[in-house]
Amino acid sequence: MNQLSFLVAASAFIFIHKFNYLQSPLKLSCFCTFLLLITLAIYHHLKRKPRPVYLVDFACYKPNDSCAVTKERVLERAKTILESEQSLKLVKKILDKSGIGPKTYGCQALLETPPNESLVEARKETEAIFFGAIDKLLEKTWVQPKDMGILVVNCSVFCPTPSLCDIVVNRYKFRNNILCYNLSGMGCSAGVLAIDFAKHLLQSHPNSYAMVLSTEISAGLYKGRNPSMILPFCLFRMGGSALILSNHPSDRLRSKYQIMNTLRTHMASDDRSYNCVHQQDDEQQHIGVAISKDLMHVAGQGLKSHITFLAPLVLPLSEKFKFLVNFVGRKVFRMKIEAYVPNFKSAFEHFCIHAGGRAVLDTMQKSLVLQDWDMEPSRMTLYRFGNLSSSSVWYELAYCEAKGRIKKGDKIWQLAFGSGFKCNSAVWVALDNVDATLLKNPWMDEIHEFPVSVSSQN
Repeated sequence: MNQLSFLVAASAFIFIHKFNYLQSPLKLSCFCTFLLLITLAIYHHLKRKPRPVYLVDFACYKPNDSCAVTKERVLERAKTILESEQSLKLVKKILDKSGIGPKTYGCQALLETPPNESLVEARKETEAIFFGAIDKLLEKTWVQPKDMGILVVNCSVFCPTPSLCDIVVNRYKFRNNILCYNLSGMGCSAGVLAIDFAKHLLQSHPNSYAMVLSTEISAGLYKGRNPSMILPFCLFRMGGSALILSNHPSDRLRSKYQIMNTLRTHMASDDRSYNCVHQQDDEQQHIGVAISKDLMHVAGQGLKSHITFLAPLVLPLSEKFKFLVNFVGRKVFRMKIEAYVPNFKSAFEHFCIHAGGRAVLDTMQKSLVLQDWDMEPSRMTLYRFGNLSSSSVWYELAYCEAKGRIKKGDKIWQLAFGSGFKCNSAVWVALDNVDATLLKNPWMDEIHEFPVSVSSQN
């Protein structure tokens, strides 16, 4: 490409300075050659440029009232499951400090007495979430199932046979050459990771649609006494998201957002990071997900590493310069100065940070120097729906839309953390104003009640 550009520039120089000295036949020949070189340069530039990927629309699943869960109901369920009074006290303490509100949603089968943890019920829960979200999405986008070329599904702990992809393909009768990918064990960051994966697939498969589905289901309840394994039982709730991505140039006019950047930081090579969120057996052979006390430290280190690579991609020039000077001073000249935290509000209008828990959001707000308004979508999602794992960033974006915050040209940062340990980002730009009065999302019936003061509620 550089050689071609040099050749075009040289030809242009010769053409401009020598054109009047050439004979008529040579003038025509040189002019045609010059046009050909320009055409080739433009063709190669467009061919090398990544194909734009658009988010046509998305949908989040909102369970019906039969799945409503109060804190009192969680405590009642804990009494029938956990083995000790000490564990029950811990559950109550976690719920009081979690940032989760009085009403969320849980799987109906696990609210029964005794809980029904069968494979049949796990499938039913998955189907309710996916089919509910997909039906709403197809209704909003008018994209036909037969037009779908790529399907990416992520769910960490439930991985049945046939796969979750197969369940969706069977229900909606997708075409038989669809590219299907089923991601498991990726944790809460899998939803953003799936976007990055689908984006790269679309950039190599022109004129295609990709559907991305994200959820985490209640495949089982922890029944032991290990405090680090009780935490997920208290935080995780029922929910999921579906979205359609497109690389059709014509879809830009009807799409909500365009992907600007995606970035993945993977830290599993470090043992401390690898073990901070781990599914395992406890001393009594009860299976659960253990969350290490190192989680906040690991998340902080992961965020620092992630920002080092993300900042040059998204920040304005002034912030890039400050960041670079600080980085060179610390790494090259070994100066004992604190790492410079860029002003990400100069790059983004909206922040959708994974609602993993109050402690996680407090840490992220302090680390990124954000205001309460910036954190509102994450805190209200945690309050109203709980920790929805990989789909939480979409409920947060839905909150921003329902509040009428999204304007044309606004940039949105979705940031998620997951087991492994992983830190993943997706950056979007709004292609038009989002009219809150025309929305159909899980917030619309009650958005007037938010925000609430979480501190006064817990």
